[in-house]
Amino acid sequence: QVQLVESGGGLVQAGGSLSLSCAVTGRSSVSYSLGWFRQAPGKEREFVAASTWNMWSGVRTVYADSVKGRFTISRDNGKNTVYLQMNSLKPEDTAVYLCAADRDAIKLRRGACDFWGQGTQVTVSS
Repeated sequence: QVQLVESGGGLVQAGGSLSLSCAVTGRSSVSYSLGWFRQAPGKEREFVAASTWNMWSGVRTVYADSVKGRFTISRDNGKNTVYLQMNSLKPEDTAVYLCAADRDAIKLRRGACDFWGQGTQVTVSS
């Protein structure tokens, strides 16, 4: 059973930066695609970024258009951890950020993940 624990959320002013971490336990993260989603109050959960893995192409990264160029996802399989570096934050980035994992990269991108973290709050003030 995979468990995901996020950390690093908080309050930041617009234009600032935050770094989120997600520790993966229970299984090695090597063969999992890992991603970040977010959910703002009253809105549906949306995809943010993913570090996908498959045996043919290895690790690839993909981003939502709304965060491309500002957010960077990375992973350290030795530490079983995935990170999300968020720069140039905007008030509209305010949400609960959730870490997700799945062996199937397509399922991950669609948000139909087998494993989810509890989430960490990110608040960006204007």
